[in-house]
Amino acid sequence: MTLTTRRVCLLAALTAILAAGANAADLTIGRPAPDFTDIVGIDDKPHGLADYADARLVVVVFTCNHCPVAVAYEERLVALQKDYGPKGVQLVAVNVNNMPADRLDEMKKRAKEKGFNFPYLYDSSQKIGHDYGAKVTPHVFVLDGKRKIAYMGAIDDNMSAGKVKKHHLRDALDALLAGKKPSETIIKQFGCSIKYE
Repeated sequence: MTLTTRRVCLLAALTAILAAGANAADLTIGRPAPDFTDIVGIDDKPHGLADYADARLVVVVFTCNHCPVAVAYEERLVALQKDYGPKGVQLVAVNVNNMPADRLDEMKKRAKEKGFNFPYLYDSSQKIGHDYGAKVTPHVFVLDGKRKIAYMGAIDDNMSAGKVKKHHLRDALDALLAGKKPSETIIKQFGCSIKYE
């Protein structure tokens, strides 16, 4: 590889990183949520944000199979959909990691084993992750009735369910369903870093 070729490759990589950073920096509370279409789910069907048009609120959760933090939240996500689904909330889990443990065939196994009651989507292109500026698994984005970002960040304040003191996501949903703005709209997310390529 020549020096010129190396420089071109480096410049292209830097441009991609900066573009991803710009997307993440632009995603703020009150901004329209990035749209998505044709992302395959564990049902082998294409999914898009428009599929959930009837939901009062949409919760987009970036997660995966391999991360112990994401795994620790699986039962809480199932419980959240069970509790809030009847109130018009639709949870949509999205995985953008391309590691063997996180691919679609493994996602199907995990969803069946854990009894996922929500769509679990796989975007191998990682575009949706970049569009939302997702950093870790899990990383949550709540979309209001107009599909604007109303909350983003952590699900709650502790990986261990028995030690949770602040239910950030549930509090945000309760406020929005009551027609109010959440008292906290951004809470620092924590988990395993998403493996962008």
